[in-house]
Amino acid sequence: MDKRIFARCLIGLLLGGLLSGCGQMQPVGSRSQMIEHRVESGDTLYSIAWRYGYNPRTVAAWNNIPSPYTIHPGQRILIIPPHQQNARNTPPAEQASVTHRSPVTSALATSSSPARVATSSTPRKKVENTPSRLQNKDIRWSWPTAGKVLTPFALAKGKKGMDIGGKLGQPVTAAADGTVVYSGSGLIGYGNLIIIKHNDTYLSAYGHNRRLLAKEGDMVKQGGKIAEMGDSGKRGVMLHFEIRRDGNPVNPMRYLPEQGS
Repeated sequence: MDKRIFARCLIGLLLGGLLSGCGQMQPVGSRSQMIEHRVESGDTLYSIAWRYGYNPRTVAAWNNIPSPYTIHPGQRILIIPPHQQNARNTPPAEQASVTHRSPVTSALATSSSPARVATSSTPRKKVENTPSRLQNKDIRWSWPTAGKVLTPFALAKGKKGMDIGGKLGQPVTAAADGTVVYSGSGLIGYGNLIIIKHNDTYLSAYGHNRRLLAKEGDMVKQGGKIAEMGDSGKRGVMLHFEIRRDGNPVNPMRYLPEQGS
């Protein structure tokens, strides 16, 4: 056989094999890229949704979790990236997912109630099974504490909120009326944290506290003391404050009144 013909045949066979192999590879955005969070003791639906940056109600819907969004240790919560939302109805048994374990044993959650992981058969009091009173009203925000803004919101730089300086033990107050849906220290990077649900759209968070005064399920009023400012470590004494709209971080300065007004 002519050497040139042989070479062409060999190249054709190699290319055919490579293309065949590529045909077996899963495309970008395949089911294997879905994230699966395994619930541990202390996790809540709100903190899980906060961790991954999604609306709690959306995560609950993806996983067919009804109100009051009770979750259990060992349960697998599917987190679906935006490009894979069309696959959300696929039965869990058919989903090849990557398992992400919580780095701590206390705290993560979501939904319209602050239900933590159920650790016993004793029924818990249901909170917020009806739409929030603020559902169809504008929220009037106030500063969560007095102080200078040390670090402003800068989402492009990974800054999802702002840091407000102050004194150790300084009062931290609710920026608006709402229900506490998380109170603990299970979310890495936030220290002692409180998350408040204001309605089905807005949540606010208060991190790096020395002491938490409000617990999950508490109804809080704007200006009510919920914590005491703490020391964040390298960044010193401060409050880390965030507002999220439908799970997405937004600039708090667009919502807060001018200081002193």
